[in-house]
Amino acid sequence: MATEFSAGSFLGRWIFALILVFGTYNPTDYSFISWITAEGTQFSPVIAVVGVLLLIGWTMFLRATLMSLGIIGIALGLALFGAIVWMMVDFGLINMEATGVLTYVALVLLSLILAIGMSWSHIRRRLSGQFDVDDRDD
Repeated sequence: MATEFSAGSFLGRWIFALILVFGTYNPTDYSFISWITAEGTQFSPVIAVVGVLLLIGWTMFLRATLMSLGIIGIALGLALFGAIVWMMVDFGLINMEATGVLTYVALVLLSLILAIGMSWSHIRRRLSGQFDVDDRDD
């Protein structure tokens, strides 16, 4: 039986999504992409293990997000977050010339899409009372 879904459950999924997204890429030198593209870096077993772990994480999050939200849901989420960023730029909260800030905002919003995708079946069940079932017994 599934455990109860709460704000803490969503927060945990979002934290894991943040770690996955920012661990893969961020504007600093502390990300997998920066690590493997740094001058003098040679392919090693440590890089392979970290790369495979990131790939597993991305596969889990993307599959769950695609299965729960679908293409239309993902597009609507991206459109909503895009409109929010546009509104923040329009209100002067974000400067368009500050590419670092825009990158961080985009990465946080991507992690939110992934966390919502991981949580959507729970959220939908609480809102509508309907269950999502991927597997069935024959």
